[in-house]
Amino acid sequence: MNNSETDIQLRPSPIFAFFKIIPFIICAIVFIWLANRYFPMPIWLSVFSTTFAIYRYIFIRRVIYLVTPQYIRITKGIFFKQIDTVELFRVKDYIITEPFLMQVFKLMDLHLKTTDPGNPILWLRGIPQSDIIDIIRERVLETRKHNQIIEIN
Repeated sequence: MNNSETDIQLRPSPIFAFFKIIPFIICAIVFIWLANRYFPMPIWLSVFSTTFAIYRYIFIRRVIYLVTPQYIRITKGIFFKQIDTVELFRVKDYIITEPFLMQVFKLMDLHLKTTDPGNPILWLRGIPQSDIIDIIRERVLETRKHNQIIEIN
């Protein structure tokens, strides 16, 4: 079987990225209002805030979560890429978080607790609601069985 057929690629939703930059947009609007109302100096803060908001939006949207039958890989970054890989047999626990606003837009955060010392918690943020947790759980059990790993608590 071709690995690309069994790989699952997820990205944070555009609406999730937008909600994460709203504070910076509000700051930019406040600084523009202050610059217009009192003195022009805050216009630079507005430009900085807007630029940072655009950067954060692009940064969030470029995150890639790749779930394969053997590992989970998280790729993030714009100018400098960071790739974190965790073997699936190291995943211990799964937590799905869906605050109200994320429920409205059918999004979720998935926390994976692992035994990996470099990545004790993997956080898949702003992904669409799906049955990904069941797929990951199946793959974790398969890799543990294949690698003959027995969990002792």
